[in-house]
Amino acid sequence: MRARVAELLAEYRIPSAAIGVLHDGEITDFAVGVRDVATREPATTGTVYQCGSVSKTWTALAFMRLVDEGKIALDEPVRSYLPGFRVADPVVSAEVTPRHLLNHTSGIEESYGDPGEDDDVYERMVANIADARQVHPLGHTHGYSAALGYAILARVMEVTDGRRWDDIMTDRLFGPLGLTSTSSRREHVDRGRAATGYLVRSLEEGPVLTPLDHLPRSFGPGGNVSTTARELLTMAHVFLDDGRAPNGTRIVSPGIVREMTESRVPVPDPYLFGPEWALGLIVCDWHGQTVYAHDGSTVSQSARLRILPESGIAVAMLANAGPRDSFYRKVFNEILADLGAVTIPALPEPDPALALDPARYEGSYGRPGTRYEVAAEQGKLHLRFTLNPMEAQLLDKPEQLDYELAPISETHFLMTSDDPIEDPQTVAIYEFENGSARYLHTNCRVHPRIDEESATVHVMAVSTISDHDGFWDSIKQAYGRLPEGARWTVAVASADGTRAVNVIVHDSVDGVRSFFEEHAGRHATTDYFEADAANAVGLPTL
Repeated sequence: MRARVAELLAEYRIPSAAIGVLHDGEITDFAVGVRDVATREPATTGTVYQCGSVSKTWTALAFMRLVDEGKIALDEPVRSYLPGFRVADPVVSAEVTPRHLLNHTSGIEESYGDPGEDDDVYERMVANIADARQVHPLGHTHGYSAALGYAILARVMEVTDGRRWDDIMTDRLFGPLGLTSTSSRREHVDRGRAATGYLVRSLEEGPVLTPLDHLPRSFGPGGNVSTTARELLTMAHVFLDDGRAPNGTRIVSPGIVREMTESRVPVPDPYLFGPEWALGLIVCDWHGQTVYAHDGSTVSQSARLRILPESGIAVAMLANAGPRDSFYRKVFNEILADLGAVTIPALPEPDPALALDPARYEGSYGRPGTRYEVAAEQGKLHLRFTLNPMEAQLLDKPEQLDYELAPISETHFLMTSDDPIEDPQTVAIYEFENGSARYLHTNCRVHPRIDEESATVHVMAVSTISDHDGFWDSIKQAYGRLPEGARWTVAVASADGTRAVNVIVHDSVDGVRSFFEEHAGRHATTDYFEADAANAVGLPTL
């Protein structure tokens, strides 16, 4: 396997991977490649990688220790623990529970601003969402929350336990598990053992040092745990041994393990990850066998965890680039086949016999900062996606991306790319009302259909910039907070950086002025003009 992984790392241009297998209570681990491309220092089993969203499984397990002790109830309102908790919807404010947050069904928009990097970060995040809107009604559908949901859980833990989340994780989980290399703060990672993160933007270019080597502290409970493959499997052992760590310490009761694995909600797209989501775990169906899982990625590192209770096996992989779904599948399938275990099912093939009505799917779907367009072209559905300028530059991709959607069923599609570093994935477009789909679900995120009837005015904002860095930083933040239905179609600066033109489609010039001045007003003087999208600024006619 070491030789095979070395071949695959070279094929995918990933610098290194650390892999561990827990089988019959014993952990075997190995590492291949280099933890740092510049120094050529090899990765070892002691190399520490970033877990990304696998951190949610760590946080869920620590949270459930408090549930096990009777200090928190899964179905009590969050307000029982955070009396001032409030979002825009008064019903959600009063009724959202920890269970909703653990299984990603709260529907609360991730609109928490910049809570900073201080110890009160989760307290600030909760305070900052007083006006956060709903992506969907409470409990209505699954929609992954990258940071906010688990940050609210962290704040509940802090108030209940009387300590900061990082200290709770160390004292109530990492310590009892006997871990010495796992931490929730990047400042606590031994830099001499940490893997350096890389982007792979093309196979020809190979790994490029990431300009963003860590996530903000706001992602802590949902994305900032760092660990080794062996210590990740030490945590996974708890789910295979009725709540006990390998050292015999009871972490949670068997009943809590059952609660975490059996309390499930359906996932609209069942193919890419799994058909159900439990409490801190994805529930997969591999050829009739239940497998628990979680994936994670930061800007430049990736993690995979799979737990097979029927076989008594868990497999973990950490890498300092990615994520690449096909890479993980090849590695895990060879390991699992060698162990005589069930392997990962392939994505389904399109059904050429399906004749769908494109009008049921066409339209715009999105949330602040993210927008998808589904349109028919020569009888085939296409999904179009606009990257924000910073992301496009970081990934060396065009800002406008176009993918063909090949139907698998009336609600599911296979999305493929001509880019050799993009793996196929599935998309769900579902819940029809008055002949049109209401939601688009991709990569676990849910995006409601956008009502654009009121967003018809193209407004050109021409700015004279007084603070270049402040202006563009504020623009990037504003891009992620567009009002519902609004679209940002152009953002361009003059060669000398002193002038900028932005075009926003909104309901009025005044609406754009109010929004734009709120975010960028102190960094520039701006004039606003109603523009003709076709001939004034060179945009295609809509």
